[in-house]
Amino acid sequence: MSPGPAAIDVLVVDDDFMVARVHRTFVERVEPFRVVGVASTGEQAAAAVDELRPDLVLLDLYLPDVFGLDVIPRLRTAGHDCDVMVISAAREADTVRGAVRHGVVDYLLKPFEFEELRSRLQRYAAQRGRLLTAVVQSQADVDRVLAGASAPPAAGALPKGMSVETADLVERTLRAADGTLSATECATLAGISRVSARRYLEYFHATGTADVSLRYGVAGRPERRYTWRV
Repeated sequence: MSPGPAAIDVLVVDDDFMVARVHRTFVERVEPFRVVGVASTGEQAAAAVDELRPDLVLLDLYLPDVFGLDVIPRLRTAGHDCDVMVISAAREADTVRGAVRHGVVDYLLKPFEFEELRSRLQRYAAQRGRLLTAVVQSQADVDRVLAGASAPPAAGALPKGMSVETADLVERTLRAADGTLSATECATLAGISRVSARRYLEYFHATGTADVSLRYGVAGRPERRYTWRV
């Protein structure tokens, strides 16, 4: 039996211990990720990276001692090359641009659901695998590595359990919609289950081909509505 993929060690950084617990639970449901530590401040995060040497840091930005992005140059100065994925409620354009300048691998807005984080983690794992195994002998090899680090997975590289045929069906349904669709509406139009529709819609959102908006009702959780990005 061939060995499975090498574990990807994750440090969760969030000042809210309940949120950090949820994020830890989410991450540990996705193979081959494992959480090796949790930190609640920028100082703790830097110390934890020194000690634990994680591959990936899930970084909140609103920390009690420093702004989260200020942790990243400190890690680089200390010689750490771990990747950073921002998970924050910060929606300001300057903050997002700052995250990009600091080289974060992804930026996920709170609140989110498990499927959204899972698809992003799976995409990161695929990109990481390509970078670790890349053999560069020519400019074409360089171009392939760079393209793989910035582009969403191709149709043939869908996450495990997803099919190209169903992805095409959901895409056509979303493209043909007059306005936004909920997962339930998409499922009805496509003739698939709501759970399947939601998974594919969240995958498209994670890979940047669909947008999500929230519709607030009188009570309860807001409804997530999807539209194909033109």
